[in-house]
Amino acid sequence: MSHRDRDGHIAPGSHAQDLLTALDWLLTGTDLSSIGFRRDSSFSPRGLVLTALLWVWSDEAALTRRMAAARKIARRLCPQGAPQSVSYQAFLKRLVRWTAPLVLMLTLALRQRMQTSLKSHFRIAGFSVFGVDGSRLELPRTVSNEQRFSPRSVARKKQQRDRRKKRRGRRKGTPRRRSRRGCSAAVRARQAREKKADSPQLWLTTLWHAGTGLPWDWRTGPADSSERGHLREMIDALPEDALVTADAGFVGYDYWKALLDSGRQFLIRVGGNVRLLRELGYARESAGTVYLWPDREAKKHHPPLVLRLVRVQDGRQPWYLVTSVRDRSRLSDRQIAELYRRRWGIELFYRHFKQTFGRRKLRSHRADHAQCEADWSLVGLWAMLLYAAACLHRRRIPPERISVAGVLRAYRTALREYKSFPDPGESLPELLTLALLDEYVRKNKQSRDYPRKKYEPPTRPPEIRQATSQQIQLARQLTATIGWDRKGLTA
Repeated sequence: MSHRDRDGHIAPGSHAQDLLTALDWLLTGTDLSSIGFRRDSSFSPRGLVLTALLWVWSDEAALTRRMAAARKIARRLCPQGAPQSVSYQAFLKRLVRWTAPLVLMLTLALRQRMQTSLKSHFRIAGFSVFGVDGSRLELPRTVSNEQRFSPRSVARKKQQRDRRKKRRGRRKGTPRRRSRRGCSAAVRARQAREKKADSPQLWLTTLWHAGTGLPWDWRTGPADSSERGHLREMIDALPEDALVTADAGFVGYDYWKALLDSGRQFLIRVGGNVRLLRELGYARESAGTVYLWPDREAKKHHPPLVLRLVRVQDGRQPWYLVTSVRDRSRLSDRQIAELYRRRWGIELFYRHFKQTFGRRKLRSHRADHAQCEADWSLVGLWAMLLYAAACLHRRRIPPERISVAGVLRAYRTALREYKSFPDPGESLPELLTLALLDEYVRKNKQSRDYPRKKYEPPTRPPEIRQATSQQIQLARQLTATIGWDRKGLTA
């Protein structure tokens, strides 16, 4: 039996109907009327969005085969908005042109869905908790990818070397470079490391919501991009009651002050690369009160940041955490330790995105195509997991029980069999409710002597110094002349 009725509507209960229901639910609240395509365009905005999502959901190995499969399914789901036939180049050209506004609209709609459909999981201890971290995605070694995503220092050196060669040319009789066969093992190893460092990689910094386990925002750039700079760009997208938790790579006066000035809070792990002051007298102090006040900021008469230091003993190595939430009745030490443990979920999200979803290495050979592939891959995984979390929430199953591999199998089963009807118990919603992690307790594997096990040195504690008399005097002057609240910059 065809999955369509005679009037052209999708037959109820088919795999195609399940996909259309999921996509309609995800696109609810997305106003595409502001997207104006040409009159002779074979794509409509809705048809392009459906094709792009189906494109990244597909499990085909080649990008062209993914597009061909997605176009056929999109044609079934949206006959008036998807073309009967279109080339991969034309599809990518249109998608690159409209990715920025379409992804922005989808992002706003998915965030609203998270806050309404998963309202009971959106806040933890009274805060909307977000983890932030960065990772690299490998890219094909093409000229376009190297020019845009290689480290900037490497790109500059390569351009200077090419200019020198072009300016002076190659003199006749100049000996050629010695072949690798005559090089020593150490030289070959060094050349291999330099080649790997020169390879184009896309840096991805993600804001991840700890309560639902879903992404919230992201930024991309070359391989040597600043993840702290990316965080500053994403501050405005955070809810007003947000608390950002991160590892020791997100330290610095400017970044912490930017979060506080925006009204958000933070919880950051610190180590030996951070120097803190105590007994400065700038704010009402209690146990654990410390200050971050670098000398260069003090010389500029910028105020110190009043923080709270918490030491957490986790296994053999203690954690040193600083937070801008100084009120213990609002956030206890135990809650602080639990919130930082939840930050580990962003590492699992990257593992799912790169390994389970297969985005460890992107396949696009052009830089703008690679950027487009990364953005739509993130939106696609976000959409799949959000719809699965909503289906499980109706059965009162928390989002942390979701199996990403099971969700992918459910969607890809519906994609492969979109022309047919599911067997009993194998519809998309039913398969999503079964995509759960098992509950048996695994054994402790720390005692196993894995050959690739890393033994990293323990993290040093932060450097805590007693405030000097000059620093105390300067803090008093700031309080008197500028009129800063003696309770500090944060509650």
